[in-house]
Formats: sequence, structure tokens, C-alpha cells
Amino acid sequence: MKQQILCTLPLLLSSVVALPAPRRMRREVPQEQSHKNILDQVKTALDLNNPDEIVDPVFGLLGAAAGIEGAGKIEDADCLQQATADQAFTNAKEAGDVDLMTAALIYRALERNTGQIGLASVPCESIQAVNPEIAALQQHQDPAGEGAQDLNKQIAQELAAQIDAIGGDPLQALEASTFAPGELDDETAAGNTCNEEDDAEGCINSQGLRVDDLSEEEVQAAVEAGVGAAGLVANNSAAANESAADANENADNENANDNQQAGDENVDNNVGAGNQNVGNVPPPPPPPAGNVGGNAGIGGLNVGDLGGLNAADLAQLLNGNGNNIGNLGNLGNLGNVGNLANAGNLANILSGLGIGRRAAN
Repeated sequence: MKQQILCTLPLLLSSVVALPAPRRMRREVPQEQSHKNILDQVKTALDLNNPDEIVDPVFGLLGAAAGIEGAGKIEDADCLQQATADQAFTNAKEAGDVDLMTAALIYRALERNTGQIGLASVPCESIQAVNPEIAALQQHQDPAGEGAQDLNKQIAQELAAQIDAIGGDPLQALEASTFAPGELDDETAAGNTCNEEDDAEGCINSQGLRVDDLSEEEVQAAVEAGVGAAGLVANNSAAANESAADANENADNENANDNQQAGDENVDNNVGAGNQNVGNVPPPPPPPAGNVGGNAGIGGLNVGDLGGLNAADLAQLLNGNGNNIGNLGNLGNLGNVGNLANAGNLANILSGLGIGRRAAN
């Protein structure tokens, strides 16, 4: 029996299938605590008002599987970093704290952990940031990834412009810079990171591991480019408004001049028309024949033109009523009879009526 076991043992050993060695994931070593100084400031701002009950800002820098554990009411772990930054920025803005506002902007631009070296983290797509300053930013990517270093540089430029816009120091945008890129074939997956929770300065700073995306000159250029474009628009708008105001003022002046000129012309026309009307006023009509005033008018003749007729002649002419000389104008309107132009005509008329002309007494 013993011999049988010894004989069959080699067969049993040879039948065992050799298992492959465990495959080592090329995962980037955790680094969520590397910017501890920023995390602490954002925590201070977030604690002022935390309606989404986010546990701690550090969860926003973890991968989705770990980050969701501290996301509170935020359902999309890939948006936790943005949501945390947005709420912290809102709180800091309401408090008027530029330093905390700056920290919230820097936090939004920090690199998140991913499953391996060079793997890009997922962007937030399900939540829209309330603050446009936060919405303008995105997280840094692992610099070992394709095109990541150029992208990180653009992120730093935008961050500098946003910090400057709120009155902060744009050079602080460099604090969002990440580590030197690791080797994609590094089996240890250690990269060039650190992750010290008790380092208040941030181990990436204290250990000199931060690789700045921009030089100070590039930061200044980014600020000038960002502010310059906005200033140009503002200047153009101001110039346009000023031109419009000048045009309106000129139009008002022209209208006033036109109105004044029209008024002057109207006055001149009215005065001229008045003068013309005054010159064209017809003479008043002659008084009627029966109107005996200072001159007893018979066809424009005076009583003195009656050729020396005496009262008796007139009395006979007027049927004995010689006292009312004014009634002479009622006798058939003698002023129109034969157009009595002179006393001679009147004498002839009287003679024709059988009224002789008597010499004056």
C-alpha cells in the first residue's frame, strides 16, 4: 500500500495545473492628499453651508468607486469634485473671502486618481456648475497620458485668468500643478507621487515634487490675454455707447437748430404776411348818403355846395320840413340821383321839378 502511494504521487503532482502568477495592475499610487493645503481650505469653505452633505473634499479626488462613498446627495461620482468646488466657491463668495474662493478654483483643477498611470479621469457631464468661474475649469490629467501636458497647461492658463478675475494672485494657479509623468511600463505603478495626510503644506510642495505647468511669465501672459480680451470688448462697448451718445446729442442739437430756424422762418413769414396784410387793407367804405355828420354828405357833396339854395327852397323840396336836414338822405337817396357831383346838377333837378332858384335874401 505504501509503495502504491509512492508510485502514484508523481502522477498526482504532474496533474496539477500550474496557476499563472497574479497580474500586477499598473495603477497610479493614490495621491488625493498631496495637495492637503488646498483640501483644508476647501473644507473650511464647504462647512459654511453643505446642503448636499458631502463628507469631505478629498472624496472628490478619488476614483468613482471610492469617491461615491463620501458623495452625500451627489449621485454622479465623476461630478463630485466639481460639485464640491462649486458649493465651496459659493460659500466663500457670500463670505467675501477671496482666499477661499481661490482655493475652490484650485481644487476644481486638481488631478483625480485613476486606475492606472496615464489614464485620463472622466469629465463631469451630468451637473452644470452654478458659478461660471467653476464651470470654466476642469481637472488636471495624469501627465503621462497622451496630450495631457498640453491640456494641463491650458487648464493652468484658464485658472490663472479666473483667479485674477476675482482679485486673487494668479500665480497661485501653479498650486494646481501635478507631478512629473510616470513611466507607463512601471510595474510598481508608483509613479512620482506622494500622499501624506498629515502634511498641512501638501507633500507635493514640501517634498518638491510639483512640476509647474507655467512659468511666471506665462502666467502673466495668460492673465493679460484673458483680461485683455474682456477689456477690449468693454472698451468697444464703451466707445460704441459714447459714439451713440454723441450722435444723439448732435441729432438733438440739429433738431433744435432746425426747430429754431423753422420758428424764425415762421416768425419772419408771419411778420411779412402781417406787413403785407397791413399794406393791403382796403380803405373803409364811404358813409351812407343819409349819414349827416360834420359834413352833410349827398353823394360826397357838402351842404355848402347846394348852389346858394335858401331854406325856403329846401323846405319846399322837403314838403315843408326844412328843419330836419338829416332826412335829406331819405328822399330817394338823392346822393345817387344823377350822381349829384355839383350844385349845378342839383339846381337843374330842382328846376325840372318846378322849383325856382331864388336869390338869397
